[in-house]
Amino acid sequence: MNPNTLTPWPTGLRRRLAGLLIAGAGLLALPAPAATDAPAPAEAQSATAASPTTSAAAAAFDTAMAAAKRVSRAGPQDIPLAAQGQLKLPAGLRYVPEPEATQLLNAMGNPGRDPQQLGLVFPDGGGWFAILRFEPAGYIKDDDARDWDTAALLKSFQEGTAAANEERLKMGAPAIEVLGWAEAPAYRADGHRLVWAMSSRHIGAPADAPQGVNYNTYVLGREGYLSLNLVTGLKDLPAHKPQALALLENLSFDAGKRYADFDSKTDKVAEYGLAALVVGVAAKKLGLLAVVLGFGAKFAKVILLGLALVGGGFARFFKRKPKSPQ
Repeated sequence: MNPNTLTPWPTGLRRRLAGLLIAGAGLLALPAPAATDAPAPAEAQSATAASPTTSAAAAAFDTAMAAAKRVSRAGPQDIPLAAQGQLKLPAGLRYVPEPEATQLLNAMGNPGRDPQQLGLVFPDGGGWFAILRFEPAGYIKDDDARDWDTAALLKSFQEGTAAANEERLKMGAPAIEVLGWAEAPAYRADGHRLVWAMSSRHIGAPADAPQGVNYNTYVLGREGYLSLNLVTGLKDLPAHKPQALALLENLSFDAGKRYADFDSKTDKVAEYGLAALVVGVAAKKLGLLAVVLGFGAKFAKVILLGLALVGGGFARFFKRKPKSPQ
C-alpha cells in the first residue's frame, strides 16, 4: 500500500473513537469538572446540549476528528518514525500522524504539545488507542534490569503519586492511588524491549469502580527509545494486551540506529538506566500528566505516568451534544 494513500474510516468509527478517546483523555491531562458528576439523565443531557461550553468543545472535537480522518493511514503499511525506525502497521489499524494527533488529544482536554510524540494508533473497531513517541535520550544501559526490585519500584511510584496528588488537588483534579502492577516490569534483552503496566483509580472510589491501566512498551535504540503506550481499562487489558505486544514486535529501528550499533567512543549515553525509565527521569519527560509542578527534590524524579482513566467524565460531557450524522 502506498504510504500516502488515505482510506475512509469505517462507518460508526467516529462514535466509537469519540467514546474511547474522551474516557482515555484522563491519562493525558487533568479531568474536566464534569468528571466527578453523576451521569445525567437523558432529559438533562438534552437540556444542556446547547450550552456554549459544550457546543464549543463539541465543535473542536468534530474539527479534530475530521482532520484526523483526512490524514489517517490504514494498515497494512510501513510507517516511518522520526528518521529512526518504522512501525509495520497491520491491517485493521490506523495511524494518525502529527500535528493532527496532537490536535485530537487537545480536543480531548489534553492541552499543549509533546515534541516527542509521533502519532496515535487506533483499531478500526475501537476499544483502545496507543500513543507513539520517540525519546532522544541517548543509549540507555540495561544492566540494572538483571537485579531490579519491582517491589521497590512500586513503592517509589506510590510515594510519588501521593506527592503528586497535592498538586492535582490544587489544580482541581481528583487524587488518585496506584493499586499495584497490572504487569510487573519485564525486559527482554535479546530484543531490547521493555513492558510494564500499573493499575490505579481515584481515591475514595468504590472498591468495584473501574480501574485505569496504562500499558507501557518500549524498544531501545542507539540514540534513544521508541515507546508505545496503550490506553485501555483494566478489565479490557487481557483482550487488548496481545495487540499491544504485536505492535511492539512491529516496532524496529533502522540499520545504524539499532541498540547494537552503539559506539561508546562517539555516542551519547543516557543519564539514567532502565529502572529509571520506569519511575525516574524518563517518566517526567513522558509528560502524560501535567501535574509536575512544585515537587520537592525527593519526588522530582518519581512522576506518575498517567495511570487513571477519568471514569467517563469526558464521555458524559460530550454526550450532551446533539448527535451529528456520520
